[in-house]
This record gives sequence, C-alpha cells and structure tokens, in this order.
Amino acid sequence: MYLTHPRCLAALDNWLAVRHQRGWGLSGVDEYRGFRPGSKLVTTFKGEAYELAFKHRMLDSGPEVYRCCDTLQQTFSRLYRQAGIKGGSSHSGRRSLAAKVLAATGDVEVVQTLLGHASLDDSKQYLTVDQASVKRAFEDAL
Repeated sequence: MYLTHPRCLAALDNWLAVRHQRGWGLSGVDEYRGFRPGSKLVTTFKGEAYELAFKHRMLDSGPEVYRCCDTLQQTFSRLYRQAGIKGGSSHSGRRSLAAKVLAATGDVEVVQTLLGHASLDDSKQYLTVDQASVKRAFEDAL
C-alpha cells in the first residue's frame, strides 16, 4: 500500500503517537520509530492484532475463500476519511499502482506479478482503463 497524501501521512503520524503514548508494540530501539518490526500498524482499541476472518466470494471462475479482516479495511477507510480523502480504501493504493503500471507497460501480467496474485482473475478488480487510453489504443490499431 502506498500512502502519499500529506493528510493521510499526518493521520498516520498521529496514530503512531497514540501507540507510543499507550506503549503498544514498542521495542525500545530507535529503529522503526521505536516499534517492533513485527508489530501491526493498525490494532484493536486494546493494542492487539485483529483476528483474520474468512471471506467467501463468488468469482466468474467459481467460489473462492480467502482470509482478510473487515475491521482492518474499515479502519483504513476511516483513516482516509479523517485525512479528507474521498473514496479511499485499504485497496486504493493498490488500484492506483495497478492503473499506473498498466498505463506505463500495457502488460496485465506485470500488474499481476506486482500485486502478487497467482491468477489474473484476482487482478481484474484492480484494473481500470481510462477512456483516453481506450481511444488511443483504438486509433493506434487503425
């Protein structure tokens, strides 16, 4: 995930300050801003890691079960809202990265590899093509 918006970075800095105050995940070493490298960025209100729940999705290729955390996604969505970023989610950075790589390379397999997906079907949700690119490709093909 790439978080580059200044307000989002400020919100993350504020959150890390709260974690420091509460002593959650501290290592006592200056590296990693004083946090343990393995500690979770987003935690429950008690400073513990979220439990992962199974998600069931029906894809074009058939049913798929995977693990994720709804609460974690909600936390990132709230973080984006607090930073004043509309439409942000836990996958916004992945979508932006996928779109930029696709626009730069035109190669969906590069996007698939970059996102770490075993199947191209898994990458489809991250791929959007703007109308200008479609028009350019059509004109180039003629």
